Amino acid sequence: MKLTKKGHACVRLEKDGQVLVIDPGAFTEEDAAVGAEAILITHEHIDHFNEDRLRLALDANPAAQVWTLKSVADQVSAAFPGRVHTVGEGDTFTAAGFDIEVHGQLHAVIHPDIPRIANQGYVVDGSVFHPGDALTVPDRPVDTLLLPLQAPWSKLSEVVDYLREVKPQRAFDVHDGLLNDIAFMIYGRMLGPDGPGIGGGEHRRLVPGESVELA
Repeated sequence: MKLTKKGHACVRLEKDGQVLVIDPGAFTEEDAAVGAEAILITHEHIDHFNEDRLRLALDANPAAQVWTLKSVADQVSAAFPGRVHTVGEGDTFTAAGFDIEVHGQLHAVIHPDIPRIANQGYVVDGSVFHPGDALTVPDRPVDTLLLPLQAPWSKLSEVVDYLREVKPQRAFDVHDGLLNDIAFMIYGRMLGPDGPGIGGGEHRRLVPGESVELA
């Protein structure tokens, strides 16, 4: 499986000639999902879900389909009839040749005065986990964690503890579109060997457009 980091919270996975994209929101490239056979969306916030990004991808590939939660499906099902599937925690399905499991129900708390919305993460092929905007711990081991590095709802100690609890072999940063190079240096040091310790797994930042091959 080939993993490519796109802008902010979006990643692109390729296997056996098929493409799966997760969270092509407004902070990622306009064509981030173009060429995908399947698109997964974790929740309705604009940095994860953008109807224009979906339209570009679905117009480019008439066979492309979307899997997401009800709050997003309600917004786009009429525009893309028969191509949007509603899923929730505990569901399993196959999309573009990838086996998907749904984990989690709620967005992390931003502030007690802000109502929580629905959010769900996806385990892909039993190996790669994208939690969306939550620190959901899946009830199964994962090799690769797509780590929400920075958000209005998180702090560094929570990120460290999340890595310790999930214990992936490797973690790649996502949700990093609001950071500059100085911030990446600080986060990288804290999550690296000179930091408080993250359970022994590898932590790495991929710049947008950078790819890695996953075993």
